[in-house]
Amino acid sequence: MKEHNIDGHIFNINSIAGHYVLNYPRIEIYTATKHAVTALTESMRKQMAVQISKVRFTSISPGLTDTEMIEDAKKLNLIKDTSPVLYPEDIADAVEYALSTPPHVQVHEIMIRPTGDAL
Repeated sequence: MKEHNIDGHIFNINSIAGHYVLNYPRIEIYTATKHAVTALTESMRKQMAVQISKVRFTSISPGLTDTEMIEDAKKLNLIKDTSPVLYPEDIADAVEYALSTPPHVQVHEIMIRPTGDAL
């Protein structure tokens, strides 16, 4: 984008696990990779700012979301069937919000949790 002088917007779909170390078994690697996404997003934002680029970076960090991964988590007893969840549409709405801001606005991080989430 910078090479072609294009103002763009890069989104990283992260997780709340990228901001906290969750106390669940078997998700250590997931948590580590999501922390890496957090660091990558911030590093890229800073690098582009130094280069006076207008490319914007947004990290979307949802809590438990009703996706294919949720069934695996239920099988491993990591979550209950009654756990509050977000829906993919909620995440899409967050992306749409960040895209709708004026070019001079940097929405760097959006953290979304379902109401009633105890994490």
